[in-house]
Amino acid sequence: MSWFLTNLVSAFLLPPLNLLLVAGIGLLLWHKRPRLARSLLIASFAALWLLSTPYVAEGLLHTLEGPPYDRTDEPADAIVILGGGQRFDAIEYGGNTVSQDTLERLRYGATLQHKTGTPILVSGGAPQGGSAEARLMQQVLEQEFHTPVRWVEPGSDNTQQNAEQSRRLLATAGITRVYLVTQAWHMPRASAAFERAGLQVVPAPTAWTTRYRTTLLTFLPDGRALRKSYWFMHEIIGLLWYKLKS
Repeated sequence: MSWFLTNLVSAFLLPPLNLLLVAGIGLLLWHKRPRLARSLLIASFAALWLLSTPYVAEGLLHTLEGPPYDRTDEPADAIVILGGGQRFDAIEYGGNTVSQDTLERLRYGATLQHKTGTPILVSGGAPQGGSAEARLMQQVLEQEFHTPVRWVEPGSDNTQQNAEQSRRLLATAGITRVYLVTQAWHMPRASAAFERAGLQVVPAPTAWTTRYRTTLLTFLPDGRALRKSYWFMHEIIGLLWYKLKS
């Protein structure tokens, strides 16, 4: 229920629902406050257009990611790979499997393990029911990437719980310094959560936001770009929430 309520509230704060609500308020005020109504409709339309363009959406994510870097030459005692969702009832795999975001993290985590020999912890629960993400992640790493997994953390429902429950598991092995693997745009919030939980973090981000070239299409609305704007606003709200709780 906690996961459901959190995501329900988030839906009202994030695009496209927040912009549709602004437009809806504008329509309701059309006869009583026509000037305000027009302003709200224009603002919601303009914001939806801008947030749906690759140029704006990718630029927003860049502000979270910062310039590309690689700190994996620094030592750490474990690789923590965070779950990023799962695909339910994947027919071709005979059941649930990891999502595209999770698969990107697993691929880089496997690369890092082969490079450094550092043991892996996978973290992710089952907030929507079914198999825990961490179990699916372990399966993909061991069966498809031929990469061993030492620790499985299957009980967390969000990034903060990823951090707290991973710390408890690693504490039994005396580990306090980890490579943290997640998308580059998620790294600021993930690092903050893990450091708050008491772990030293060596960021190991993957899936940086890149663009082959800038063309006219970069300024036209695109559903994939709106998803990037959604993740940007999701991360900003999450970071603000962490500050309020601290």
